[in-house]
Amino acid sequence: MHLPCPRRGTPGRLLAITTLLGALALVGGCGGGGTERFPFGAITVTVKPGDTGRCAISPCRILLEMPPGNGTYRVTGNEITLGTYAAGETVNLGDFYEPQAIEIQGANVPRAFVYIPVLP
Repeated sequence: MHLPCPRRGTPGRLLAITTLLGALALVGGCGGGGTERFPFGAITVTVKPGDTGRCAISPCRILLEMPPGNGTYRVTGNEITLGTYAAGETVNLGDFYEPQAIEIQGANVPRAFVYIPVLP
């Protein structure tokens, strides 16, 4: 059985194109060559300073790539201390139910953001 191809501009084709462009934006990031990344995870996401990550479900485990260097840094999520962690390591910040703005105090690096769906 042969099915006809959809005509140009049909809702099905527009939906497919829109979905593809959205996926490419998540993978490729924005700004053309910037350092910002957009990591995505189902139940775990790994971010580093300057990233904007997204989790598919809640709770979401957040792993953070600490900046290189010596010593330790205090890490906050939504201005609440999450812990003190060694420079240069990937650390487990925990499982979260709401979006997080993650700061590494004293490291002079940009925040990382993780968007998590808030379920009723």
